Amino acid sequence: MKLICTQDNLKKAISSSERMVSKQNTLPILNAILFEADKGSLRLSATNLEMGIQIKIGAKVEKEGKIAVPAKLISNFSANLPEGESVSLELDEQNLKIKSGRTQATIKSFLAGDFPLIPKKTTESLFEINTDNFKKIINRIIVSVAHGEARQELSGVNIIFNKEDICFASTDSFRLTEYSFKLSDKNNINKDSYNAFIDKNVSIIIPAATLIEMGRIISNNLSDIIKVTLEEGQIFFEIGGARIVSRLINGKYPEYKHIMPTNFKTTIIGDKAQIQNAIKMASLFAPGKSSDITLKINQETGNVSIGARSAEAGENATEIDFEALGESQEIIFNSKYLLDGINMIESSKVALLANSETAPVAIKEVDQNTNNILEGYTYIVMPIKN
Repeated sequence: MKLICTQDNLKKAISSSERMVSKQNTLPILNAILFEADKGSLRLSATNLEMGIQIKIGAKVEKEGKIAVPAKLISNFSANLPEGESVSLELDEQNLKIKSGRTQATIKSFLAGDFPLIPKKTTESLFEINTDNFKKIINRIIVSVAHGEARQELSGVNIIFNKEDICFASTDSFRLTEYSFKLSDKNNINKDSYNAFIDKNVSIIIPAATLIEMGRIISNNLSDIIKVTLEEGQIFFEIGGARIVSRLINGKYPEYKHIMPTNFKTTIIGDKAQIQNAIKMASLFAPGKSSDITLKINQETGNVSIGARSAEAGENATEIDFEALGESQEIIFNSKYLLDGINMIESSKVALLANSETAPVAIKEVDQNTNNILEGYTYIVMPIKN
């Protein structure tokens, strides 16, 4: 193997690949990135056996070949190479020789034949999605994914496929997030394949770790389109010169629709920044690990306030200029869970919809011109029982 490529392209490809390698030391080959020079390009591959990535960059290839290079070492080395310089890579038996400007190194590597195979898709993509839309979905849905392996299905994101939209949902049992993404002609849907797929597969569960890595890869990629393919037990993403494959979580996601209220007795609407500040101040005085804060809605006086009290810190209350409709309420929340939901709202106004001190509370976006509550994104948080 002998080739020349740019430092910038090599650095980005290594950075994206290095995050995918296994953190376990039981199989040293899984701590490596596979370099393959072939027909005018350099392909980098990495996998942790749950998820894999292949990235292709342009290169002037003088001699084809492949070698598995320790990921951490090559990543740290390439990150410090002089910018704007070309990089030459050459295979010398089981060593990779690197030269860029006045810097050179020889890295002891692994045999390419020991590197595990990364699955390749055998069917056409089902649909496409804009990278900005996909990253927004990831950022807004990942907030309520459960951590830990007690219930594996909750460590992923549930995706329900419909003809008109794709519904993303996550929950850790304390809060729930749902985002409905409308499909259109812009998504370049392979209608026959898509319809055949949803006839057999109502929903899938994608590991949250896969979506988090996809968000990082999107940030390093210039392409604005992601192609999505689903095959038995696996999902494939194609973005620019990168291909990502991940296993799906095998399990049944909890039926969550029944805990999402459709009617509410009380609605408050107001400025997002105002309620964010009130929650942050109240949390300073909140007692216990759950950092309990109280939302009080007094329909008779028209006052809406957020506050907290503890024996150690004292007490605090902030009145907020929110329009209140419906019954009076007094609801106790975990301040972090409530603030997480408010932070995910993209509109300048936010709506909180409630039924009682023990029933799920919904947080939704508001059209700032009409003051209408918008559908599409819903964050549900469970109150703390008094």
